[in-house]
Amino acid sequence: MLFFADAAFLLLFALLVDAAFGDPDFLWRRLPHPVTLFGKIIEIADQDFNTPDLPAGTRKLYGAIFLAALVFGAFLLGLLIEAIARVLPFGEILTVLVAAVFLAQRSLYDHVARVRDGLLREGLAGGRKAVAMIVGRDPARLDEAGVSRAAIESCAENFSDGVVAPAFWFLVFGLPGLLAYKAVNTADSMIGHRTERHEAFGWASARFDDLVNLPASRLAGAFLAIAAPLAGGSVATAFRTIGADAGRHRSPNAGWPEAAMAGGLGLALAGPRAYPGYVVEDPFLNEAGRRDANAGDITRSLRLLGGACTLQAVLVAIFALLF
Repeated sequence: MLFFADAAFLLLFALLVDAAFGDPDFLWRRLPHPVTLFGKIIEIADQDFNTPDLPAGTRKLYGAIFLAALVFGAFLLGLLIEAIARVLPFGEILTVLVAAVFLAQRSLYDHVARVRDGLLREGLAGGRKAVAMIVGRDPARLDEAGVSRAAIESCAENFSDGVVAPAFWFLVFGLPGLLAYKAVNTADSMIGHRTERHEAFGWASARFDDLVNLPASRLAGAFLAIAAPLAGGSVATAFRTIGADAGRHRSPNAGWPEAAMAGGLGLALAGPRAYPGYVVEDPFLNEAGRRDANAGDITRSLRLLGGACTLQAVLVAIFALLF
């Protein structure tokens, strides 16, 4: 695996490549995105080993065994790619490109910006259509403020698990760590739900995803809080909101970046949320903040995202030079 200094240099270039190019549509229209390959494997396992006739305990065991096999396979794949890169001329380029594929700075920015643009160009209908692409909520029950808050919350949470966490695990374990993390995160997004079908089979995926996201969520909250002045907010207020409210979120991780975003923007985020078939009755983060978010607030959240991504890249560059 990569030494820390080598990993930091390669990660810095991967972050720059991702920021510049994101996920090019022309490429992924012709090739399957690697994350979709993880998704296909998870889908097959869900169909074959998560059958309703099995007891819940058996399905929980099968889910844990499957997750272990998936993570181990992803880790081995990362080792194989690194081994190939070591014998290729300019193999570092391969490592950088593979790492960039699994980072989501540009794609996250673009997806959140589309919600803002949908609201501005097509009104509520356009905002609902765009936000349905990035959150699982019932778009028909969202007003303009609800659409805006959903986009901003998605921006905060996905900065943590789509940008900071992959970067963190690349620094620690190189490509094997990055691919293993993405396998866990994809499994959690597909089967880590507290539904009748997935509560048992997806239990291990949900719990392990919580564990591997612990360090990144704290870092993401700090990066967003420090970037608060870019959106007219206060660093101190953002950190106070993290301290007061991060633990009130039902997720042990999502509350950190969302609380930082709420404090930095002066908004009340999270709170009751409607999903198809059910409503989540959660407390608001930064309850005293405004609830009537709008397209302008989405723009401010994107400034925070850009500032936080820049801060992360600067820190990676410092690590690369010092270690």
